[in-house]
Amino acid sequence: MTPFDQLRRGVTTSSAHETQELAAAWARTLPPDCTLALHGNLGVGKTTFVQGLARGFGIGEPVTSPTFTIFTLHRGRNRTLIHLDAYRLQSDREIEGLMLEDFLISPWCLAVEWPERLAPWLPADALHLEFGITPDERHTIKVR
Repeated sequence: MTPFDQLRRGVTTSSAHETQELAAAWARTLPPDCTLALHGNLGVGKTTFVQGLARGFGIGEPVTSPTFTIFTLHRGRNRTLIHLDAYRLQSDREIEGLMLEDFLISPWCLAVEWPERLAPWLPADALHLEFGITPDERHTIKVR
């Protein structure tokens, strides 16, 4: 079963490492120039997942949440990862002011945390992932 098939069915992970491994495997199968909308509350593993994506794209530098910088660029061997945290954005005008289009040089992957804050701006073909936590503290990930 491919990582995409697993995520369509829904996956439960028991550790950050397991989440990152899943994301790294999925990254290697993603088409170029894709947007990932990462839905879920604080602490559900969105940034951990992006860390795995980075590893799958061959990015060796540390990946942390860009909450205060809004977005971070990470250049890998064969793809640029743009990690956007929209939590603090209040309007479409703010997203336009970031000039993200200037950084979307093919091949790229845009991973957006808190995508509901800029839903009209997201492309129609964005892949939406739902993150959650089970009562026993395991993490769930599912493609919508």
